Amino acid sequence: QVQLVESGGGSVQAGGSLRLACAASGYTYSSYCMAWFRRAPGKEREGVAYIDINNSTAYADSVKGRFTISRDNAKNTLYLRMNSLKPEDSAMYYCAARFGWCSLLQVAAFGYWGQGTQVTVSL
Repeated sequence: QVQLVESGGGSVQAGGSLRLACAASGYTYSSYCMAWFRRAPGKEREGVAYIDINNSTAYADSVKGRFTISRDNAKNTLYLRMNSLKPEDSAMYYCAARFGWCSLLQVAAFGYWGQGTQVTVSL
């Protein structure tokens, strides 16, 4: 069974940084598009970034220049480095996987999900 487990969330002040990790197991990790999504209270789950099989990346406009997605295939682990955090970044962050190449950074494109890790950014 495909399993995705997020970690690294926490509470930080605005301007601070966090590094999220997603440990993957149960599938051929290198053959999957991997992504991060987030859901803030009262909002729909939205795409943050994805990283493709060939390490090509894409980001939501709201996080460009601040967040960096990466993958370590040897460790079956996905990362999200978040810098210059803002209160509007506060959300539950989810790791997601899609078999094959990335397409669109939309919820419907991804079939596998982790349970999430909470990020809270205060003023």
